[in-house]
Order: sequence, then structure tokens, then C-alpha cells
Amino acid sequence: MTLSLDKPAFLNVASSATGRRWVGPSVEEDRLAEAMAQETGLPAPLCRTLARRGVNPEDSTAFLAPTLRDLLPDPRVLRDMEKAATRFLAAVEARERIAVFGDYDVDGGASSALLITWLRDLGLAATLYIPDRIDEGYGPNDDAMAALARDHDLIICVDCGTLSHGPIAAAKGADVIVLDHHLGGETLPPAMAVVNPNRQDESGDLAHLCAAGVVFLMLVEANRQMRAAGRKPPDLMGLLDLVALATVADVAPLIGVNRAFVRQGLAVMARRERVGLTALADVAGLDQAPSSYHLGYLLGPRVNAGGRIGKADLGARLLSTSDKHEAVAFAERLDQLNTERRAVEEQVREQALEQASARGVDGPLVWAAGEGWHPGVVGIVAARLKEATNRPAIVIGLDGDEGKGSGRSVSGIDLGAAIQRTASEGLLIKGGGHKMAAGLTVTRDGLDTAMARLGDLLAKQGAADIGPADLQLNGLLMPGAATIELINQLEAAGPFGAGAPAPRFAFPDCQIQFAKQVGANHLKISFGDGLGGRIDGIAFGAMDGPLGPMLMNHKGARFHLAGRLEINTWQGRQSVQLRLEDAAPAK
Repeated sequence: MTLSLDKPAFLNVASSATGRRWVGPSVEEDRLAEAMAQETGLPAPLCRTLARRGVNPEDSTAFLAPTLRDLLPDPRVLRDMEKAATRFLAAVEARERIAVFGDYDVDGGASSALLITWLRDLGLAATLYIPDRIDEGYGPNDDAMAALARDHDLIICVDCGTLSHGPIAAAKGADVIVLDHHLGGETLPPAMAVVNPNRQDESGDLAHLCAAGVVFLMLVEANRQMRAAGRKPPDLMGLLDLVALATVADVAPLIGVNRAFVRQGLAVMARRERVGLTALADVAGLDQAPSSYHLGYLLGPRVNAGGRIGKADLGARLLSTSDKHEAVAFAERLDQLNTERRAVEEQVREQALEQASARGVDGPLVWAAGEGWHPGVVGIVAARLKEATNRPAIVIGLDGDEGKGSGRSVSGIDLGAAIQRTASEGLLIKGGGHKMAAGLTVTRDGLDTAMARLGDLLAKQGAADIGPADLQLNGLLMPGAATIELINQLEAAGPFGAGAPAPRFAFPDCQIQFAKQVGANHLKISFGDGLGGRIDGIAFGAMDGPLGPMLMNHKGARFHLAGRLEINTWQGRQSVQLRLEDAAPAK
């Protein structure tokens, strides 16, 4: 996001402790929020949150209660959807041998589990195949597809396959259906059906769906066809916990039907009926109703850990199992792998940040490449570089003559398209993805040339002109007004995540009453305004930057504090907590 220099900085904070400019509501947003509060009687902080999302007063009631009934699109608006569902049901009716080929991340695992669970409800078993990240790489490969085709009548590729022309051609004797969301090329692979809202001949209206969302829509269409034929289909509402997990973990924008997927999926997850997710929540220490935060930062990374540094199919097997003992074993193993992943990630992160800083972080692309960097963590490290620099970032692990890498982008910059263009020009061995995340394989000798070309393409999109990220704030709030009731009201405007940032408020002119370092690099504080209001706050990782030391050494000074409100649950008791993100001296 570019600097908002066309209006005064909020609270006159032009450069905060973290170097950011604070930006408050626009005049238009203030007017809209005021009108909404008068017309609806909703609390002012909630109205400011809705106004920032562009919600009009007359639409506020529907927005606060998103339902699938209102937001679910007709699955048949997607090309090949009806054909895919018809072939799928024919395989079910004839009890054909079905294989599910999924990606090794959360979206691929959840997509695979959706199909496996749906089929199990009809008494059918499907073969699960998840490729090994290191030995096989992303997506279908010739050997695996040929082997599956020898023993199966139908292969369904989920969260992959749109660019897999050769491997799908190798699946001789079997029909192939692709259910994907990654950017499509100029031509489609020789599959019976390719359902993908990001095909080049699609409108893009559903481009925000992750693969699990596409799979769910295919099952909606399959259920419709079953009812039309007089047969009772499996329940779909109980599958929404998987769709919610994938949507958040894959950083899909929480707009349109994705809001309903996540909102209703969280309600399903809270019932603790899926033994795999229940076991994972327990091992992760989740002792409250799940939120989108928990999906993205507690559950998602653990499901991903198997595909990153362990056995690739562990996540999908956890999500699809119906055996409680098996679920506990899978969850414990994934939790262990996640701990190991964090250690590997930290080592690579330090080296990558040092290298990228030496190369320079002011250009359109920040990148780093290292010998033996584990391919399972390069995507996470790329995300860390992106967050630290507010630039598209790519991190590559070199091994022999090749390097495999992952990239993460910032809002408004389509990294997937740039990587796909570079691959089409022959500068990458292969590459693809979507706007915010992508992967690539490059020769060691061609690394510098490929990165330079990617930088040129990203510069044409404006990546070189991005300034430090502004901190967008919904307005002012006094400590005494921050209540559990208000937080619950604000949650109604969620779920929050990609494309739907959580509301952030500034607490002006506050005094630090308590400050203590906790853990290796976190800061815990308590603050108030001198009028009776007092709030606890937590700033993760603050001691690694200027924010933590500044507040630890406050010497009685007063500060403007900014962050997100949340409910802290400890031993069954709830209290208000500020997830502190930034601060500035109150002048």
C-alpha cells in the first residue's frame, strides 16, 4: 500500500515506532459510519468497521449475517462444472475405482478430505495420493499419473493440474478431472474437465475461491444432480469446517461466498465432530471456540507441516480419517513436525534476510537463494521477507543444478502472472500460482537472469513504487470503551483475514503501567488513560525491533498505542486484550 500523503497523518503520527504512517478513516467513511449509526443503532466502532469495508447502511444487516443461501453461486457458472459432476456421479453409480491426487498443503489436503468424506458417506473408498514435495515437487507428474491410471478409472486432481499437460496425458486409460484455482495457461491440459475460476476463459467473478471452495461447489452440483435423479445425497453443511480451514490457510480473500464459508465453517468446527480437527485443536492447546486467527496460525501450520518437512500425506489423512486413535497419532506427529519446521525456518529466515538486505530491498522484487535451503520452508520465509519489506519476495533453495522456490506478493501486485510469464519465456523451468503466492523452478545458471526479468515485470505493475506500509486505523477508542461486548459485536463484521483486515484502533495518550518481556522476544504490557480504563496488551516479536525496547524503557512517557482487540481466555475467564502492533510518543 502506498503512503497516504494526501491527508494529515492520524494523531499526527507520520512515522511510528515501526516506521509507519498512521492513516485514519476518510471523510467519506466518517460520514457513512455516522449515518449508519443513526439509521441502525449499531455501535459507532462497528459502523466505522463496516464503512471501511464499503458497506452501506441498508446492506449492514445482511452483511453481518452472511449465509450460503444468499451468497452461494450457481456452480454451473464455472466452465466444465456440470460435465465434471456428471462424470463423478457416473463413477459413483458404477462403483468405479477413484483416485484423488492432491497438493501437499492445507488447501490440497482439505480438498482431498472433502471428496474422501463425501464418498465415504456413500460407502465408497477413494485412493489418496499426495506427491512428496522434495522427490516429486508440486502437482501431477508422469510416473504417478501413469501408475494411478493403471489401477483406477477416474483420477481427480485437486488444488493442482491446470498446467499439467504432460502428466495428465500420461494417465492413459483413466479419465481425469481437475478442480483447481491456480492461474491457467493459454491452453488446457487433456483432461475430461478442468474446473477452475482462474482459467483464462473465465470471468474472474469467482477468482477468490481456493481449491476447497471449487471442490465444494462441485459437490453442490453433484448433490443437485442426485436429488434430480431421486437419490438422497450426503450432507454438505458438515463439510464446511474443511472449506473454512482451507480458505483461511490458503490466504484466499474473505469476500463474497468465502465469508459465508468461513463463518459457517467455524460454527461447524466448534461442534468438534471431525475427529482429525478435534485432535489437532487439542494438541495445539486450542481451548476456546475457533476463530479465523486459529485456522491461520494454529491449525493451518500444523496441517502444512507434513507436506513441508515430513510425510506429505499426513495432513490429508488427518483431515479425512474417521478413526479417533489414528487422528490422535496423526495430530501428535504433525505437532512435532511443526516444531521442527519452526527451527528450520528460523535458520533460513536469518540467512535470507541478511542476503536480501545486502542485495537491496528498495527494488520491485526482494529475493534470496541459498544452498540446501529446505524447500518446505522457503514459502514461509518468503512471506516473512514480504512482511518485513512490503515488497513481493521470492526465496529459493538451491540443490545441484536447480533451485526450487516460492514467492509471496503484496496487495495489488500479481506475482503469479509475472512468474507464469517468465516461465513462458523460457527463463524458468516451470512456474505458476496465483496473485499472492506462486512457486517456481529455475536453473542455477539462469537464476540472476530470471530474477532480473521478474523484477522488470513486477516494476511494470508498480512494485517499485510501493512505500512503507501504512497502518490503517478504524478510529480512536478509549480503554474504558474496549469491552468484551464490543469485541463480540466487531466480530460480526468478520471473519477477518486476507482481503478483510481486522479492525484496528488507536488508543490515544496512554500511560504504560506495566511492561515485561515474555518468552524470547515478546512484550506484555498494561496501559491506561488515567480515567479508570485499563487494558492488557501483547506484542509478539516486539523485542526484535524498536517497538519493544521503546515501551520497556518508557520512563513514564505517554504513548499512542494501536492494534487489534481480542478476547483473552485464561483458565475459563475472559478479558479484553490488545494485540499491540505499533506505538508512537504522544506529543
